[in-house]
Amino acid sequence: MSMPTGEQPFTATLAEMRAMRDEFQRFLLEYRFGLQEVETKITILRDEFQLMHDYNPIEHVSSRVKTPDSLAEKVARRGIEPDFPTIRQHITDIAGIRVTCSFVADAYRLFDLLTTQDDITVRAVKDYIAVPKDNGYKSLHAIVEVPVFLSSGRVDVPVEVQFRTIAMDFWASLEHKIYYKYDKQVPSPLLDSLRDAAETAAELDERMERLHREVHGREVHGREVHGRYPRPGETPVEV
Repeated sequence: MSMPTGEQPFTATLAEMRAMRDEFQRFLLEYRFGLQEVETKITILRDEFQLMHDYNPIEHVSSRVKTPDSLAEKVARRGIEPDFPTIRQHITDIAGIRVTCSFVADAYRLFDLLTTQDDITVRAVKDYIAVPKDNGYKSLHAIVEVPVFLSSGRVDVPVEVQFRTIAMDFWASLEHKIYYKYDKQVPSPLLDSLRDAAETAAELDERMERLHREVHGREVHGREVHGRYPRPGETPVEV
């Protein structure tokens, strides 16, 4: 079969393709290790709260490293050069962890405890709890850097961490399914209903937290940190 005019044959050797595959796997492996480091920190905080305060502020934790296909799509969508240094610099959510908390105060408290650890560097914060998106989305986003020590030396790996309540997580899950079903072209009446549902979820968070404080007091939450982020000099996260 002849090659169409103007197209060049793909001439990479098997060895070259294996080298590209191995380099890509190593690139993603760094993010998997960085994710494990942050997951360990979250687990330690959860277990300490449970032991010392007889209280668990975390309902559940989920994490993921972007698949090669998902990463390639984002590179194309952002229009950045498809080389590892450029991807490392411009795409900071390759590794992501979501911490679903019982109450809003728990989300801020865990954020504070994680980001003040000596080996954590905060690169960016966007507080969508204090200032929700127009569609009603709420969550506290942070890009943190954590050191990973490989045989070749230290690598500082960015990890996106999201803190939200159960109500916020339920709303975000529903919103994602709706946008997927309508291929992002959601009818206006449905968008209005989503915003109303977000307000209802926020009211539920407030009521449940008030009830919790009446029963247990303030000792399990520690000092108030609401509305304090982003800190001066920190920039919003791209979502």
